[in-house]
Amino acid sequence: MLVWRIYSDVQGETHFSEVEIELKDAGPIGLLSELESASGIIFRETSESYDYQWHNTPRRQYVIILAGRVDFTVSDGECRRFGDGDVVLLEDVSGKGHCSRAVAGERRKSIFVTLD
Repeated sequence: MLVWRIYSDVQGETHFSEVEIELKDAGPIGLLSELESASGIIFRETSESYDYQWHNTPRRQYVIILAGRVDFTVSDGECRRFGDGDVVLLEDVSGKGHCSRAVAGERRKSIFVTLD
């Protein structure tokens, strides 16, 4: 399963990278990953006008987009759009951070799974 990651390099620049989560056959219930520890869960809804300029994630966390779309921009200039069902691992707890904004006036519903 493909997950996108936002991380900071040693110079503080932020980038995207792909992370492949290995799934193994679990028989009739499908494919499963290994259990990953988490510290909490946060439910979030952002407005149609959401536009949060440069910021760091407060902790390592997954964001799972339930509905709506979001554009994430990292400091190397790359922008990627994520939507329903996408998973992004936010790890830029230091450095220049990222921007996030609503797409086409859509509200977004998401879940954050905190890892630290």
